[in-house]
Amino acid sequence: MNKYLSSVFHQIKIAVDSVIEIINQLPETDLKSKPINDKRSYIELLSHISLICKADLLILNEASEKEMQGYYERNTLRTIEEIKKNLIMNYNELVEEFSNYSEEELFEYKESYWGVRYTKFEWLLEILSHLYHHRSQLHSYISIDFKEIKVQLFE
Repeated sequence: MNKYLSSVFHQIKIAVDSVIEIINQLPETDLKSKPINDKRSYIELLSHISLICKADLLILNEASEKEMQGYYERNTLRTIEEIKKNLIMNYNELVEEFSNYSEEELFEYKESYWGVRYTKFEWLLEILSHLYHHRSQLHSYISIDFKEIKVQLFE
């Protein structure tokens, strides 16, 4: 794997590991609560985060809107253990797929069902920022709820 991919995957792994650290500190009794009305509950947000690597990989491989709806419907996660397992499994699948790309393949353009066109490498950067965005959202939820979570968010 080239050093650019290694660096991006290192940053994604930091996000994955820190989300797991947060999950391990959240009381099960809080998982269904919504710190912000009309937003996701903790469990809904964590489920979404755990699916990002796989879902965005499907999008970069030009899955249709219908295919993505089906993916989300089939992958509604309800327990902490399912979420942690899927977060790690989907990260590993992302790494494995990108590890097989040649330099030329990394810079092939792929278009999402809503019309965004990026290279595969740009999609990988999008996955990184998508994870960090929702990790930040999770951290904000916890802060709004005045809970104390000890987690290192950056190296």
